[in-house]
This record gives sequence, C-alpha cells and structure tokens, in this order.
Amino acid sequence: MRADREFAYGAAAGLLGDLLLGDPRRGHPVAVFGRAAAAVERVLWQDDRGRGALHTAVCVGGAVALGSLAARLVRSSPAASVALTGAATWAVVGGTSLAREARAVGRALESGTAEGIEAARARLPHLCGRDPQALDADGIARAVVESVAENTSDAVVGALVWGAVAGVPGLLGFRAVNTLDAMVGHKSPRHLRYGWASARLDDVAGWPGARLTAVLAAAAGPDPRGAVLAWRADAAKHPSPNAGPVEASFAGALGVRLGGTLSYAGRVEHRPVLNGGGRAVTVADIDRAVRLSRRVGWLALGAGAAARIGVRAVARAVPRVRGKGRTA
Repeated sequence: MRADREFAYGAAAGLLGDLLLGDPRRGHPVAVFGRAAAAVERVLWQDDRGRGALHTAVCVGGAVALGSLAARLVRSSPAASVALTGAATWAVVGGTSLAREARAVGRALESGTAEGIEAARARLPHLCGRDPQALDADGIARAVVESVAENTSDAVVGALVWGAVAGVPGLLGFRAVNTLDAMVGHKSPRHLRYGWASARLDDVAGWPGARLTAVLAAAAGPDPRGAVLAWRADAAKHPSPNAGPVEASFAGALGVRLGGTLSYAGRVEHRPVLNGGGRAVTVADIDRAVRLSRRVGWLALGAGAAARIGVRAVARAVPRVRGKGRTA
C-alpha cells in the first residue's frame, strides 16, 4: 500500500511540475535518450529486422534497467521514492509542451492573415510530421486537433498507464518505446525493415493507453454520446490501431470531423473521415482540444492510481479468502 501511495503522490507531483514548468529548453532527458539511441543505431544499422530488434532491445532494456536500479536505490525512503517518481513522470510526460505548441499555432491562425498562416505553417512541424505547405488554415487547424488527440495518449496517458503498472521502470520504458517509434518506426526506406520491431512494440505498448484515452475523452468531453458513437463507428478505419480510437473519440466529443487527405514528406495519404456527421474543424477547436486533453490527463492519473490500489487490495484479499476456505 505504501508503494501505491508513493506512486500516486509522485505522479501527481510530476504532472503538476509539467504544468508549471513544462519541458526544459536544453538537456531534456528524452533528448538525451534520443541521442543515445541514435548512437546505437549508427553502430547496429543494417537493412535487417533482426538488427532493428536488437536496437529496440538495447535501448528499451537500458531505460527499464536504469529505472529499476533507481527505484531499488530509493526503495527504503518514501520521500526519495516519491521524488524519483515525480521526476520520472515530469521527464516522460509532455502535456504542457503539447498545449503550448498547439496554442501557438492557433494564435497564428487567429489573425486570418497570410503572414499568420505562414507562421502557423512554420510552427506545425513542432507538433507533427505533416507537410505544412500543403495545408490551408482549416487543414492546419485539423492537423493540430488530430495531433493533440494522438499525443494525449502518447505523451501523457500511455506513460501514466505503464507507470501505474510498473512504476518508474514502466514510465521510462514506455517513453523509450514511444521515442524509438518516432525515430525509426516510420516507413522510410532506411527504416522500413530496421524500424519494424520498434513500430510493432509501440503498437503493443500504446494499446491500453489509447483505449483509456478514448474512454476518458468520452467521459470528459462535451458530447460523451457522440464520442462513443464515433469511436465505435470509425476507429477501426484508421490505419493506426491506437490513433484510431483516440482521434475518433476526440472527434465525437468535440463534434468535429477529423481525417481525410493529408501529406507526409511528399507522400499523399487519403485517410477515412472520423465522425463524418460532425462539422469542419475551426481555429477555436484547437483550444477546446487542448482543454479536453488536460482533463483527460488528470483523469488518467486518478484512474491509474485507483487501479493500482484496487489490484493490490484484491491481491491481498485472495489469500485470506482461500485460507478461510481451507479452514472450513
């Protein structure tokens, strides 16, 4: 029970730290991991799935081992354990940076001028990999809302889920998996085979967080029924098994249409429309999506802490029930 409280207090402190401080301008732990992963890639790279799987194992395994060692070192001190969990949570979640970048694009678009649209295009790559020059103002706004939805799962909820399951090693391991997918999991010629293991592991690791995000978006959004209907009808149409439920639920909750034609690195994709009965995204929907993302993040913290305490309570109760049965 003490460990459960330490996780809840530490994760809450980490989320609050992210809210108040955001990400550091230099020396972010995720950036340090990214540089280390890039160095491993330079040593191991071959156009081969096996080498890519080894890369994934080395990088993710190293992050999990570091988290396990740190947790073991502070295990005897509740204060140190809370501090470590808080620091790890702050390091791996990115809700404030996500909100800041989304709102910066929204402010640029609000001017309605050509200069504002160009400024929004220049800022959009901070959020997603779309080709900004191929987007008009409405297309940029839609891309931002979709990015806010997907990154609520990737940058906040998924990490909290794995933190609730495995503590600090879970927090660091999930962020390592998600970062590797962003680095090598995309289907470029260099990484089509080498990045296969990272992409598949990210699908697996992101599965529970994506579903929890979709549930919480429905619960916390202005239109819960619309969120559930859009999730059920459209999530499976999305090419990503995890982005589909999240984006569909956000679309239904906000009453907007997401999906459609988009461009990545000069490659045009025609994705299915999510929540086809909704209206087109407007600039005002960016701030609505950010507020929903914030609510989902805090609800995820509560759900994770409650689940961890509940599972532990059941685990303690089962031996007692079995013992009574044998006595009878």
